[in-house]
Amino acid sequence: MPDLLLELFSEEIPAGMQVRAVSDLQRLVCDGLVDAGITYSTAAAFVTPRRLCLNLGDLPAQTQALVEERKGPRVDAPQKALDGFLRATGLTTDQLQVRDDKKGQIYYAAITQPARDAADVVAAVVAETIRTFPWPKSMRWGSGNLRWVRPLHHILCILYDDNGAAIVPVDVEGVPCGDTTRGHRFMADDAFSVASFDGYADGLKARHVILDSVARRDIIKADADSLAFAQGLEVVEDAALLAEVAGLVEWPVVLMGDIAPDFTDLPAEVLQTSMRTHQKFFSLRNPKSGRIKKFITVANRETADSGATILAGNQKVLFARLSDARFFWDNDLRVPLADMAAKLENVTFHNKLGTQAARIERVAALAGEIAPLVAADKDMAVQAARIAKADLASEMVGEFPELQGIMGGYYARAAGLPEDVAAACAEHYAPLGPSDAVPTAPVSVAVALADKIDTLTGFWAIDEKPTGSKDPFALRRAALGVIRLILKNKIRLDFEQLLLGRIAAPRIRHDLCHFVVKRLTQALKDQGVRNDLIDACFAGGAPGNAFQVSEESNAPDLLDQSFGEYDFYLVAQKASALSNFLQTDDGENLLQGFKRANNILRAEEARDGVSYEGEPDVKFARDDSEKTLFAALDVAGGAISAALKAEEFAAAMTALAALRAPIDAFFEAVQVNADSQIVRRNRLCLLNRIRETMGKVAAFEKITGA
Repeated sequence: MPDLLLELFSEEIPAGMQVRAVSDLQRLVCDGLVDAGITYSTAAAFVTPRRLCLNLGDLPAQTQALVEERKGPRVDAPQKALDGFLRATGLTTDQLQVRDDKKGQIYYAAITQPARDAADVVAAVVAETIRTFPWPKSMRWGSGNLRWVRPLHHILCILYDDNGAAIVPVDVEGVPCGDTTRGHRFMADDAFSVASFDGYADGLKARHVILDSVARRDIIKADADSLAFAQGLEVVEDAALLAEVAGLVEWPVVLMGDIAPDFTDLPAEVLQTSMRTHQKFFSLRNPKSGRIKKFITVANRETADSGATILAGNQKVLFARLSDARFFWDNDLRVPLADMAAKLENVTFHNKLGTQAARIERVAALAGEIAPLVAADKDMAVQAARIAKADLASEMVGEFPELQGIMGGYYARAAGLPEDVAAACAEHYAPLGPSDAVPTAPVSVAVALADKIDTLTGFWAIDEKPTGSKDPFALRRAALGVIRLILKNKIRLDFEQLLLGRIAAPRIRHDLCHFVVKRLTQALKDQGVRNDLIDACFAGGAPGNAFQVSEESNAPDLLDQSFGEYDFYLVAQKASALSNFLQTDDGENLLQGFKRANNILRAEEARDGVSYEGEPDVKFARDDSEKTLFAALDVAGGAISAALKAEEFAAAMTALAALRAPIDAFFEAVQVNADSQIVRRNRLCLLNRIRETMGKVAAFEKITGA
């Protein structure tokens, strides 16, 4: 069975489009072949700046012949109906079959689709793929109508096996097609013939082209690390830049260059951002001082002077770029932070939420409220909040927006402000993502929380909430940031209380709380805690009144639900302890005992039309198991209350575990629905006491399977 090798050779493909392009090539060709009856056993796709490549293994020599049956009109139908059917099938009346049907005799056509050579199918599928390829941006060139990301020069398309290779002639707008390709643009631009994938990959490597992008990344990283180590430096990790640079070169040559001494005292982030953004350089850092001392550039060729000319040119351009950065830095340092912040009075944050200056005042007020809750100095928190966004008016952030916050920290230090204030300026946007570091310094925590909560309350108040996958103001990220700050720093606060002075409508407040709870479930899910356990912990002490955290917000009955305090850290601790408990035999069996008690109780309450919430009396107990359960509930109830008051949730679970045996023994020994109505009622009230005692910890009826 032959293999297929396809290469689409063009001018340089933008690095940012390469990953999607090679995925689209594999998807479109493979799907097209399968739809046409051609299967394959293996598939591998590759991309370099000048080529997309696909190799498929074990294609059949041809498709199978198929016979398709079509039902036509009745034999006594009008002639026009028959004529239309004949035109559609391409047959004559003599070639039709007549079959009996419950509605009479019907014409049937048997249309044979002959087997097709794999080469013919491949040619058609590849041509269609090229014509309809979904480039984000494409261009036309010359006099043709074909659109491609850059001019498409040549198509290599062959079917090969141990007996040799055959060209598959792909006809697309006159683009040449054959069994040849070319090596490196500068070092080996000669054409060579290809008869297999191994010969193709080896031939390219011999001509200075590394086909596999992962291999190119590995070469760049290894060589960069080696050069840095030799100088006592380390490469600043940048996975995105590494992937991008690997997409810019076919033969990576790693070179190390110097940064002029005039610039090495600039903030490390300024150097790194300038070099990364403008020149795709990697930064080399002194691990002791944190200063950026040198850079790594990756050339696409070897040179006789070992890259000296390339480095000289790069360093000349770098000098100009860093001169701009030096100019921005020096100018910004001349402007007091208060004056910089004052410029934000003329900058709109959102047309319904006012200016950046107005927002800063809201954040400062909220930071002052939060400060005592996180053991932060209130005055420092307010001071930091008032200047944290001043760098938005700086020249440096105007050039490099990704440095906002970071530059604020540098400017605060340069102004001689306390380190806690400077750190809060630098960290108040954090955490930005799920892997971003979480601030732990109290002033930083207060300002970071205030900034995110103000964002959430503001956009909730003007009804600009996320819808579906759309979240233009990154509100999900802000809510997750709130949760991560709270959990990391073990912060105790009632989230809804912070919203009271900012969102007047209870429904909107509850909706926002619900939204943030969903981020809590996301964070705890990563720790192995199920959503239903979080819901059960929120509802603990008020069975039946909790919302389901797995549902979307905007539930119509939010106002009818009892939420309790939104102490996210407390709920997280309780949910984690409950999760651990339910993974034990005692926890699993106790949950089943609760389920049995709850089901009986609900059924009997529904049948009798009454509630069995009355206090059971041990004097009506007929069996020793009842008396034992009474005693166990007395002990467990007190122990659970004490443990919860002390917030010792593991101890509360231990107290729960002590109920397993007496509950099991009770159900084995007695019949709840006794003949005596007094005994029956007492036993039903005892079941309710089980529910109430366990409900002190969590609403067990909310747990899946309970």
